[in-house]
Amino acid sequence: MAHFPVSFSPLSAITRPRRLALLAVLVTAALPSTADARAGGYDGIWNVTFATTRGTCSSGYSVPFTVTGSRVSSAGGGRVSGRVNRSGAVAVEVSVGASHAHGGGRLAGVNGAGSWRGVISGDQCSGTWQATRN
Repeated sequence: MAHFPVSFSPLSAITRPRRLALLAVLVTAALPSTADARAGGYDGIWNVTFATTRGTCSSGYSVPFTVTGSRVSSAGGGRVSGRVNRSGAVAVEVSVGASHAHGGGRLAGVNGAGSWRGVISGDQCSGTWQATRN
């Protein structure tokens, strides 16, 4: 069996924790901050237009949504809650009175698109949505 010499130096015992601390600082600095990760460049007001492809719900409604960080909310009218991740995948729930819907899709640059499904004025409907950032 081979034996390798082991040496202990008081200097190496001091510098090792410093090296680990430096490595931790460098790794942390290289990672995006939580705010950067959430923002993803989608912040702003998005005008979302809904089209019905199934059901008798009206089509062509436009609703403004606000994106702040990873959070999607209403920019006027109705209750909106949702999330967008760094890659632009978005999931949203909308309710106005007894009507409610949920949808998902993707934002990219100043445009977005996806699908939705819900109960609008008692009718089950589904369709697509298109979004543009103002």
